[in-house]
Amino acid sequence: MSVQIWTFTFIILSFGLYIGIAIWSRASSTNEFYVAGGGVPPLANGMATAADWMSAASFISMAGLISFLGRDGTFYLMGWTGGYVLLALLLAPYLRKFGKFTVPDFIGDRYYSRSARLIAVFCAIVISFVYVCGQMQGAGIVFSRFLEVDLTVGVVIGMTIVFFYAVLGGMKGITYTQVAQYCVLIFAFMVPAIFISLMMTDNPIPQLGFGSQLTDEFGGGYLLDRLDNLSRDLGFAVYTEGQKSTQDVFFITAALMFGTAGLPHVIIRFFTVPNVRDARRSAGFALVFIAILYTTAPAVAAFARTNLIDTVNNIEYSEVPEWFTTWESTNLIAFTDKNNDGRIQYVGDPERNELQVNRDIMVLANPEIADLPSWVVALVAAGGLAAALSTAAGLLLVISTAVSHDLLKRSLMPDISEKQELLYARIAIFVAVLIAGYYGINPPAYVAQVVAFAFGLAAASFFPAIVLGIFQKRMNKEGAIAGMVCGFLFTAGYIIFFKFIDPAADNAEGWLFGISPEGIGTLGTLINLVVSLSVARFTAEPPREVQQIVETIRLPGEAMEH
Repeated sequence: MSVQIWTFTFIILSFGLYIGIAIWSRASSTNEFYVAGGGVPPLANGMATAADWMSAASFISMAGLISFLGRDGTFYLMGWTGGYVLLALLLAPYLRKFGKFTVPDFIGDRYYSRSARLIAVFCAIVISFVYVCGQMQGAGIVFSRFLEVDLTVGVVIGMTIVFFYAVLGGMKGITYTQVAQYCVLIFAFMVPAIFISLMMTDNPIPQLGFGSQLTDEFGGGYLLDRLDNLSRDLGFAVYTEGQKSTQDVFFITAALMFGTAGLPHVIIRFFTVPNVRDARRSAGFALVFIAILYTTAPAVAAFARTNLIDTVNNIEYSEVPEWFTTWESTNLIAFTDKNNDGRIQYVGDPERNELQVNRDIMVLANPEIADLPSWVVALVAAGGLAAALSTAAGLLLVISTAVSHDLLKRSLMPDISEKQELLYARIAIFVAVLIAGYYGINPPAYVAQVVAFAFGLAAASFFPAIVLGIFQKRMNKEGAIAGMVCGFLFTAGYIIFFKFIDPAADNAEGWLFGISPEGIGTLGTLINLVVSLSVARFTAEPPREVQQIVETIRLPGEAMEH
């Protein structure tokens, strides 16, 4: 069968499964809609958390960025993985014990302030919108290639599917759908990786193949040595040598770590289990499930880059393989014959380079470049969609919860019934899907870069407020509000300036202290911390009962009543 038929088969089967789960587990109360009734087993919650956290950026874009950036791309690996460990060990158990299942709810109660809650609602909505736009973009890329439809049509299809099961099932439906999506995405990521590792190195374990010698068919020698030599010969940066400054790599990694620990759609996952102990167990399971993909990604990146160079460089355009012309029709690969010799010159010199490759296609195109069976190619498409839609669903739920629960029920309309609250939550998802779809069609950057902006905003706004709220009983509402506002506005302003107002200045010479927009969230975090602690020092202490909660929250025991 052709790739397209296999793709239709896998997508219809997987989407049918997702929708069937949503119907089976549809939410009938706000408790089920927001936190799945608090009865999800730790193993299932670990899989759901992994799927929620491993977005299109992890599945589609991360290995693509590493394949082009080499060592510089690994800050995504270090930042996202380190951030999850930080969240699991430092924050999640205490937030679970505090008993508030949204970040705005925690901030509103911990800082005894309606204003603090509203600021947190605003930040949560903006962060989630930025993040979900990247997921819609990823879904559009998959659909546009494998269903051979326009990118806009692909985004609309993704919007429709995720809207259906997010609105119907809420967190209960999303949780069990994400369990299925994790199984799909990890299988889809690992199968081609194992195939290609065997093909290129005779080693079935991609993590070991990454450091192994290539077979004679692929030129022999160690994989990374060959990739370094190919990059050097063609004028690209040496693959294993970093080009970014040390401080920028540090700031980007830290921003991704702090942002992960402050992301509202991941934090809410620790409230879907029955108790604090199960929250810790599900965090451990999720880390194992996440590590499977994250330790494989560098190998996939190196295999894909090597195969791409070997396959297309310096060949006659009339002799390019079928996969090249198929991807070319999506405008995600473009060849411009600058010297009119009919051959593709893929080199590091921008003046002579004739091939433009969108980094987000590398994982999706990798099986085709390696000439794997059609069913493997189609499987990767299904995995990419599972990754994009699983995270999109979690983010849409955060948006709807922030609007219906934190903004309306807890602030503006406290007297609405549970039925009305559920209705407003579903309306909020509908509006959020439309906005996210628009920016998925008109993205400001690559998927992983868009996601990095969301992490930077989460780091600069939520991370200090949550950490200080748990570990610093002297922190008061004035300090928390001032810190969140300053950190968020500084980080958002910096990103907007370089990405929309003056893109020409988006380079090391134009950046403040040499820090890129992807890494500025770390500086925003430091600003937030300094402002919060300074303001708190010169304003009134929080009420005695609030300080007592902070002292109690770190003691062993279950969720608190307050």
